[in-house]
Amino acid sequence: QVQLVESGGGSVQAGGSLRLSCAASGYTYSNCMGWFRQAPGKEREGVAAIYTGGGITYYADSVKGRFTISQDNAKNTVYLQMNSLKPEDTAMYYCAATVLSCRLSKDRFGYWGQGTQVTVSS
Repeated sequence: QVQLVESGGGSVQAGGSLRLSCAASGYTYSNCMGWFRQAPGKEREGVAAIYTGGGITYYADSVKGRFTISQDNAKNTVYLQMNSLKPEDTAMYYCAATVLSCRLSKDRFGYWGQGTQVTVSS
């Protein structure tokens, strides 16, 4: 069983930055770690994912060039650096893990954190 705990959310003005962290514990093997977000009334959508073994990354088009996913395997932690934030980035952000291959599809991820809120004001 994998436990995931997110941190780093908060409120920021448009153009600002935040860094989210996701600490994994328990049975920490996973093939892929991802970040998803869900705004009120919308579907949960994939934001970024990273292969834990090779570091290959994937991004949603809406965040390419602004967000960066990274990992620190020694700390069992995955990060999401978010720059040039926009009001449309406002959502609950979730960390997720899967033993399957990396795809930005929530159905492939079996382990989820509780989420951390990100609010971007204009």
